[in-house]
Amino acid sequence: MNIKPDINDSVSSLRPNTGFSTDKGKIVAWDTADTKSGEVQPSKSEIDARLKELTDAHNALEYARNREAEYPSIAELTIALYDDADKEALVAKRNAVKLKYPKP
Repeated sequence: MNIKPDINDSVSSLRPNTGFSTDKGKIVAWDTADTKSGEVQPSKSEIDARLKELTDAHNALEYARNREAEYPSIAELTIALYDDADKEALVAKRNAVKLKYPKP
C-alpha cells in the first residue's frame, strides 16, 4: 500500500463485515449494508489505536517502496539474463539502491 492508512482502513480492519461511511475523519453512518452485521461501532480510541498500528506498519515498509521505485525494470532483468556485462551492471544498480535505502 503506497497510500498512508486512514480512518476507513482502521475501521475496516476492526469491523471487516460492517458497512459504514465517513466524512472528515469521522464515522457518519454505521452498519449500512442491506444485511446488518450487528457489530458495535468501534470507539474513537479503538480506531486511533488501530490507525497507529497500520501507520507504523506502513512506515516500516517505506524502504521497500523506495527500493521498488528505483530497482531495475523487468526489461533490464530480462536482458541481463542473456548478457553477463548487463548482469553485472544490474547487480551494481540493485546494490546501490539497497545501500541508499537500507532495511531498518
